[in-house]
Amino acid sequence: MQLQDIYIYPIKSLGGIRLDSWVLEEKGFKYDRRWMLIDERGVFLSQRKHPKMALLQVSLGKDGLKVVSKTDSENYLEIPFESKAEGRTMVQIWEDEVEAEVLESKFCTWFSDFLGFSTRLVSMPDSTERKLKPKYAINDESVSFADGMPYLLIGQSSLDDLNSRLEKQIPMDRFRPNLVFSGGSAFEEDTWDSLKIGDSIFKVTKPCARCVMTTVDQDTAKKGKEPLKTLSSYRTVDKNVLFGQNMLLIEGKKVSVGDVLIPQKK
Repeated sequence: MQLQDIYIYPIKSLGGIRLDSWVLEEKGFKYDRRWMLIDERGVFLSQRKHPKMALLQVSLGKDGLKVVSKTDSENYLEIPFESKAEGRTMVQIWEDEVEAEVLESKFCTWFSDFLGFSTRLVSMPDSTERKLKPKYAINDESVSFADGMPYLLIGQSSLDDLNSRLEKQIPMDRFRPNLVFSGGSAFEEDTWDSLKIGDSIFKVTKPCARCVMTTVDQDTAKKGKEPLKTLSSYRTVDKNVLFGQNMLLIEGKKVSVGDVLIPQKK
């Protein structure tokens, strides 16, 4: 089994970036979900309620991020890594409330104009520690603005199994993984306790429960019933539809496409 793909999603719920090699950090991959859009109450925004967010693609430059409309390439925004904050505010991601930096109003205006309602762009400063739940943490780890865990792993064979049951095949981007591996059997990752990728070691913490966001076509922002309808028919446990495994980093500095996977089973 080998590492097939590496993805980061710098701005939560916007388009992801595929990389050949990338830096590992406790909170997740470097730059992964370190920025986020919030509403006027400070609550995070996602494609669950705002599928139009799928039409914004992020790319990584030397000095910052570039956000481009998938339907109008001339409509774009550049966000320097060293953007000045206009203050700090408390933001909410599910049941967690942490401090974030509010970025310049010109960025907020661009996103508000695109989405059609008022929103603010925030970033996570190094000083913010959003702690994992104690039952999953190993060394009191923190996580970024991700839904709950620093890393998400999915086997290509698992997607192939799902696609064999669908009338219309779907790409991996519906599930927003950080790490995709080739080889092995479908859903083999469900049986793992820990995992070595190259020289790096991860703890497999819990299955990923999937939501309606998987039904949003990332190219058109249109919602459907699949793949959640089919997944629920054979991947439901305790009323949760499961696909992929969440992980945290035990040790390691980077991973690269082509790295060998060596799992330890439960």
